[in-house]
Amino acid sequence: MSAAVKISFGSLTAPKGSALVVFVGADMKLAAAVAAQTGDLEPLIRAAAKAANFKGAQRTALDILAPAGVEASRLIVVGVAPGKDNAPLDFVMLGGFVFGKAAGAQKVDVAFEGPAGQWDGAAAADFALGLRMRGYKFDKYKTRKKENDEENGAPPEFVVCSSHAAAARAASHERFAVAEGVELARNLVNEPPNVLFPAEFADRAKALEKLGVEVAVLDEKEMARLGMNALVSVGRGSARDSRLVTMRWSGARAKRGKPVVVIGKGVCFDSGGISIKPAAGMEDMKGDMGGAACVVGLLHALASRKAKANVIGVIGLVENMPDGDAIRPGDIIASMSGQTIEIINTDAEGRLVLSDALWYAQETFKPRLMIDLATLTGAIMVALGHEYAGLFSNNDELAQHLAAAGEATGEKVWRMPLAQAYDKLIDSKFADMKNTGGRHGGSITAAQFLQRFVKDTPWAHIDVAGVAMGSPSSDINPSWGSGWGVRLLNRLIADSYED
Repeated sequence: MSAAVKISFGSLTAPKGSALVVFVGADMKLAAAVAAQTGDLEPLIRAAAKAANFKGAQRTALDILAPAGVEASRLIVVGVAPGKDNAPLDFVMLGGFVFGKAAGAQKVDVAFEGPAGQWDGAAAADFALGLRMRGYKFDKYKTRKKENDEENGAPPEFVVCSSHAAAARAASHERFAVAEGVELARNLVNEPPNVLFPAEFADRAKALEKLGVEVAVLDEKEMARLGMNALVSVGRGSARDSRLVTMRWSGARAKRGKPVVVIGKGVCFDSGGISIKPAAGMEDMKGDMGGAACVVGLLHALASRKAKANVIGVIGLVENMPDGDAIRPGDIIASMSGQTIEIINTDAEGRLVLSDALWYAQETFKPRLMIDLATLTGAIMVALGHEYAGLFSNNDELAQHLAAAGEATGEKVWRMPLAQAYDKLIDSKFADMKNTGGRHGGSITAAQFLQRFVKDTPWAHIDVAGVAMGSPSSDINPSWGSGWGVRLLNRLIADSYED
């Protein structure tokens, strides 16, 4: 990974950096406080805008090189005019957008004042979060780099200049704690599978102990003793042993109050097993642990910002590989719950991992609610593409809270149905259930399978197959592994489940 982007906060002063960023609306006017420090730049901006047909719309920018009357070598004019829907400005996305437009500059002064009025410290902190998230790179395995490439030099340095610098600095601590969690999740998803196998993944989760998180790791013998045959069976074809990791953050006033439990699918590599996948694109299956990566990143964020909540993360870590000991189509296995499962397709392995993880979490921790995240089905991408994650829930209030957190963070979820008609599709002739329900409604029948391992606990399943890896890049995500879900669940807990 490249070094972190340098971000600091300062007062509005004359620019000293190699680039100066200012914000305008459709009228091309600067904030009065900015104009007072930078001089009369508006005629220059209007002339350049006319030549470039720049209208000041959001997500547009005008880059003026060697601007007259400015010490900076570049003047970057960023549009923030309201759109037709008059939606409020997303300062996190704005920060990411500005980072992209300032490419190549080593030191950037951002005159963070809105043309129609002051932006407060919280807005400046959100803007800084966007800068940091856009600045992420995973290049630790690149040994050859282009000469004069910015990756060879120091990371860019941004100074967010605001009349609310002290408030922005204070608010940024929580934002950057969340950014660290996102970066950790991205790192885990981006790692190659020969480096990040179950035992190594568990060791990286153990590193959360330095933040005050209690971490426990179960090996295969301990899981087998508990009856976790569904989870253990997935890893039987691999030379790498499986693990189950629990991470406990006790930040609420009542330290042993009922926790929120978040569960992640951690298939560190998924070949499909005996039902082997096609070769094309199989390299992407190193990311089949995106749910588990999110859980580890979330616990890091919560502990770093000292969240006033009790949260437990549970991740099942396996490799799904074919060999003589691998599970086969037609096998019947007993889960920790006692329910039996007929294996129809060994590539439907994530639900086997989650079935035991859900049951273990429910029986062990007596949670107030459970949320699982999993790169579970290709079918969810057929339904929702890469824009939304699929949400399934047995509890309307929990589903509403997740949807609200998704709207607030941009990590959006779309609720999908659960119904008895779908549940019947996973009934088996020979066991209590089978692990696939056929091609149609595949993401729904997968969720129905999971629901059979949930009692009365409020529960939500989020299928992140379309958003955790390989999703389209955005203003705040340049990475193949997106770290999706850390911000969503952090916001959910902050808004609804903290003291």
